[in-house]
Amino acid sequence: MDTHPVIIGGKHHYNSTTFPVLNPYTRETIAMVCAAGPREVEKAVRTAEQGAIIMAALPAWKRSEMLFRLAELVEEEADELTDIIIREGGKVRRSAAMEVVRAAKTIRLSAEEAVRIHDQVVPMDGSPQGEGRIAMIMRVPLGVVLAITPFNLPLNQVCHKAGPALAAGNSCIIKPSSATPLTGLKFGELMLRAGFPGETVNVIPCRPDIAESMATDRRIACLSFTGSSPVGWHLRAKTPARRVILELGGNAAVIVHDDADLTLAASRIIEGAYSHAGQVCISVQRVFVQRAVSDRLTGELVSRCNALTLGDPEDPATDIGPMINPKETEKAIRRVKETVKSGAEVLCGGRISGNILVPTILAGTDPGMEVNCEEVFAPILTITPYDSFEEAVQMVNDSRFGLQAGVFTKDLALAIHASRFIQCGAVLVNDIPTFRIDSMPYGGVKESGIGREGPYFAIREMTEEKLVIIRP
Repeated sequence: MDTHPVIIGGKHHYNSTTFPVLNPYTRETIAMVCAAGPREVEKAVRTAEQGAIIMAALPAWKRSEMLFRLAELVEEEADELTDIIIREGGKVRRSAAMEVVRAAKTIRLSAEEAVRIHDQVVPMDGSPQGEGRIAMIMRVPLGVVLAITPFNLPLNQVCHKAGPALAAGNSCIIKPSSATPLTGLKFGELMLRAGFPGETVNVIPCRPDIAESMATDRRIACLSFTGSSPVGWHLRAKTPARRVILELGGNAAVIVHDDADLTLAASRIIEGAYSHAGQVCISVQRVFVQRAVSDRLTGELVSRCNALTLGDPEDPATDIGPMINPKETEKAIRRVKETVKSGAEVLCGGRISGNILVPTILAGTDPGMEVNCEEVFAPILTITPYDSFEEAVQMVNDSRFGLQAGVFTKDLALAIHASRFIQCGAVLVNDIPTFRIDSMPYGGVKESGIGREGPYFAIREMTEEKLVIIRP
């Protein structure tokens, strides 16, 4: 069985501490990966500091050229990357293939933005003291960006962090999820082939405490973290990084009003609730439906849910594969059972088949139940009727999270009301909160995070404004 080394300064580093990578569907060990310790982390940070100096000195066209080449390599290696994502992450084949397509797009967007980082002229003659002077704001790179990425998007989330960081002239240390490190290591190899200086290529699989030691290192200029809310806010409280970008959890909600296209709403909700077995931070978790159409929508959702194909994620026909590990599956089914004990009703699913949690729909829940107030990160959906649209908006907002929300209605006034008063980073009208394109500003409010992703917006987060005043 192959043992994969960490990558520090573009070079492979083996050590005696390793951990297994498991296939979520078969539970078989598919590889061993070296785990970085304090010595490797120290070397990676020192090397990344050198890499930051090198990247900052490169002209924008050169950074853009390397990123375009990297996007080409991602496309050339699409089949292998897809297979890796399936084997270590359990993502079904069509979703894994789509992630690779998106990743190449994200890198290409970063390449385009590398040559669009504009300076800004500042007028100085508004004051007598400024007369004759010329001033501008320059955007300069921060230095070393630490990218901590999750298992559910092991390639595209790396691209959303490393792509903008490199485009802006920073160096980047990539800490992939311990569940899916092979994708991150493969990405590091592609960076080297694309021509990035070795000092900028650092991929460090490691334990959480070692990752925290990196995040709290004063040499880290920017921490970009995607993962659970408790871990993200803990790191923010401890890190001295000048910039922190947190893309955290949610319990995304959808409102379906009585004038909506119910067939469209049901189709999109099923896709949003059960893609990657619900292991997406913007998965549809809560549905609020106007009481007059509640039975019709519920019936269609149950019918579509029961029609999903469960099985091996390698099979192109599979809709729903396994969750990332048995521990998370048991945690999810325990929440379902506790909800039922408290009076809720299972309309479909609510059980484990083999090693897959059957897609589940629950009715009769209340806001205080974990399946509503926590992020379940599993193929579980709750349905709650409402009477007035204002009541529905209040129920959506009855959450400490605020990432994205969806509203299905043909009434423009209601859509505007929802857009103004729903407390989240984005409101999608006649679509699900699970929708995302890689160029858009993406991020949340409340406990769902701070900062925005999307190459243009991430570059702004990963650069500093420097004022330059010239006295001729």
